[in-house]
Parts: sequence; C-alpha cells; structure tokens
Amino acid sequence: QVQLVESGGGLVQPGGSLSLSCEVSGLTFSPYAVGWFRQVPGKEREFVTVINWTGDDTYYADSVKGRFTISRDNAKKTLYLQMNNLKPEDTAVYYCAAHKRPFAYYNGRHSALDFDSWGQGTQVTVSS
Repeated sequence: QVQLVESGGGLVQPGGSLSLSCEVSGLTFSPYAVGWFRQVPGKEREFVTVINWTGDDTYYADSVKGRFTISRDNAKKTLYLQMNNLKPEDTAVYYCAAHKRPFAYYNGRHSALDFDSWGQGTQVTVSS
C-alpha cells in the first residue's frame, strides 16, 4: 500500500520560512515525478510545484516562484519543500503527491488528476 506522510507544517510570521517533508513508502519512489499542492477551505486544490524523477527538472506556480524550492532524495524516498518569504496568502493545507505513471513528467503546471497517491496534508499558517 502506497503511503505519503507529510511533516513540518506550522505557524509562521510573514516573511518567515518553513520546510516540509514527505516520506513515501509502498512505492518504488525513484521512477515517479512528485509534487506539492495546497488547498484552502472552499477552494479547489491548487498546484504548487513538481519535480521529475531524477530531480533535475522542476516547475513552479507563478505565485511561489523564487520563494519555494522543491527537492527530493531518492535514496531516502523523501520529497521536500523549502518555503521562504512566506505570505499570508500561502496559508493552506499542503499535500504531497506521486504521479500516477512512472517516467511521466513535463515542464509545466500539473493537474491534480495527474497524481493518484496523496498524503494526508499538513497545515501551514502564515500570520502575525
């Protein structure tokens, strides 16, 4: 059974930083692109960023470009999201997700429909 477990969320002041992790089990991690999405109540799940299976190609939503950094460690089967210069509008539940097909990735915005394995989410709150 595939499991993705996020950690690292919390409360931070505007301009602060947080680092999220996502540990993956039950899946041969290395062939799959993985990404981060976020969701606020009453809105659709929003694409944040994605990374290809080797970790050398990434794509970011315009709203986070230059502030967030996605990375992965295939040996540890872990995905990371470093979030800097956080803004109140970054407040959301953050989800990690694994692509539904191995070796499938494109350098562009991904749909949530491209992913079929999801974590339970971790809350990030940016507030003074």
